[in-house]
Amino acid sequence: MTHAEDLRTTGPSRRTVLGTAGLAGLGAAALAGCGSGQDAAGVAGSASDAVAGAVKDAISKTSIPVGGGKVFADAKVVVTQPTSGDFKAFSAVCTHQACVVSDVAGGTINCACHGSKYDITTGAVKNGPATAPLPEKKVSVSGDGIKVT
Repeated sequence: MTHAEDLRTTGPSRRTVLGTAGLAGLGAAALAGCGSGQDAAGVAGSASDAVAGAVKDAISKTSIPVGGGKVFADAKVVVTQPTSGDFKAFSAVCTHQACVVSDVAGGTINCACHGSKYDITTGAVKNGPATAPLPEKKVSVSGDGIKVT
């Protein structure tokens, strides 16, 4: 038996190949119908953006401790409250090697990757290896909520 004959007798049948192709086409059509003209990656990206937006919109003032803060890793934002009622927000991406900062403690925003520490009031570097401050974000406070943009 030749190699070509061997492949014909041991490979998938024509019916299996055509059935699989039909199912793949149905899946693509379903994704296109759900995406309102967007591809699956666009839909996933939009969903991710919506989740990050919802996290930022849902920040409760009471969840941010005075003299400390909270890291919202999914939204890549850290919100601090250096003094009572004074809320600050910064990018949670460490300026050293782009790790997301790990926590806020002892008056600093801390990156566990290489030990960089940033001031909770200004975002300035307090301890390297980072040399650039965390970029500041705009904070809007209303009622019991905080919005970061």
